[in-house]
Formats: sequence, C-alpha cells, structure tokens
Amino acid sequence: MKTIQVRTFQESDFEAVQQLNQKEGWTSLIEKGQDTMCSWLNSEPALVATDGDEVVGYLRGLTDGNITLYICELLIKESHRNQGIGDKLIQVAHECYPSTRVEMLATNDSGGYYEKRGYRAFAGFRKAAEEM
Repeated sequence: MKTIQVRTFQESDFEAVQQLNQKEGWTSLIEKGQDTMCSWLNSEPALVATDGDEVVGYLRGLTDGNITLYICELLIKESHRNQGIGDKLIQVAHECYPSTRVEMLATNDSGGYYEKRGYRAFAGFRKAAEEM
C-alpha cells in the first residue's frame, strides 16, 4: 500500500467524505448534510484513509465497545480500490475494540468482497425515518 495512512476523522475531512459519497451516488448522505455531519461527530470509530493529504476512503462505525462493532459505511475512492485500504480500515477499527464481532450491511455488488474475507451473510432489514 503506497503512502496510505489511517487516522481518526476530523471535521475538516467532511467535505472530502461528502465528495466520495457524491461520486458513489449515496445521495441521502449528501441531501442530509447536517445530519451526516452529526453522525460522524457521534460515531466511534470514525476513520479516514489518506494518500498524502487526500482522503481516499473512510469507515464510520458504531459500537458498544464489548460485543458488537457495526460498520455503518465503508467507502474507498474508485481509483484506490483493490489496494487493501478497506481491509486496513476494518483492521484498525477492530483493533480499537478487539473483543467485538464485526457486522456490516452489504450490497449485491459488495457482498462478494466480504465473503472472500470470511464474513458470513446474515439477514437484515431497514426502514428509513421518513417511512416510520
């Protein structure tokens, strides 16, 4: 891995995170910008991967610190994929809470990525706040 570093998210990273979301087509995170920022400030772990000064990926998670580490979002800039950056972000997040199990949702496109790394599929459901 080139000069990739993983560090804790800082408020100054938010614009770069939102640019990654935009390029990925994750419009709800863009449209709810204020809420998205609040989610970052209240999430642990909240990590970014950098290549020099450029944010090239991120992981936002939630944990109880003991049993479960839930990965809410994991995104790597397209030009930096297949370089182990996602694996590194997950590794660093899990090192912060080594006794937890790691859980995450996947899309049809990303499911194979996780299966190749030993994750088991599990059923889940989602309902947006506006659907309540």
